[in-house]
Amino acid sequence: MSNVVAINAAAKNSIAAARATSDEMLLQNIAKGDRTAMHVLYSRHNVRVYRFVLRMVRDTTMAEDLVSQVFLDVWRTAAQFEGRSQVSTWLLSIARFKALTALRQRKHEDIDQDDVLDIADESDTPEASLDRSNTSAILRACVAKLSPAHREIINLVYYHEKSVEEAGAIIGIPQSTVKTRMFYARKQLAELLKGAGVDSLAA
Repeated sequence: MSNVVAINAAAKNSIAAARATSDEMLLQNIAKGDRTAMHVLYSRHNVRVYRFVLRMVRDTTMAEDLVSQVFLDVWRTAAQFEGRSQVSTWLLSIARFKALTALRQRKHEDIDQDDVLDIADESDTPEASLDRSNTSAILRACVAKLSPAHREIINLVYYHEKSVEEAGAIIGIPQSTVKTRMFYARKQLAELLKGAGVDSLAA
């Protein structure tokens, strides 16, 4: 019985030590085949990666599959992490690549943004607009109307709190392009929010 208690205590200490370890150290341990380190890294980042992917693909089942693929890649390629960015930035880069690949494979018709804005939303009657007082829901709806490039910038910078440099690294574009996209995304979002009757967030 004392052996079981000692083993459980050792396992708990191992998990606690892994949780106190930096992401970079976890990746080094994952590269050596440490399953506990993989579990801790997954626990730390799976929700963030899932939300990021879900905003891109807009399909919960596909997002769940892609998150699994991202962490499978991490397990296989942890030794290739060079430390030039934060681990979370590296994870979102992998997630973005996988999401874009999945979207290309889905072969959905790419509708022009102007066409999307011209499509009438039959459920959005004046009564429904008045009932929809939740500012958070309005903001999410407005972000969803942005072009994919602008939506991606808003998601990375505001939802995932990535810097301009990190967002550029994830997307693979220069920082100046990130700033330009951010400027136009915020401008378009302000117009959409104003159109939705939310002037206070449009500033």
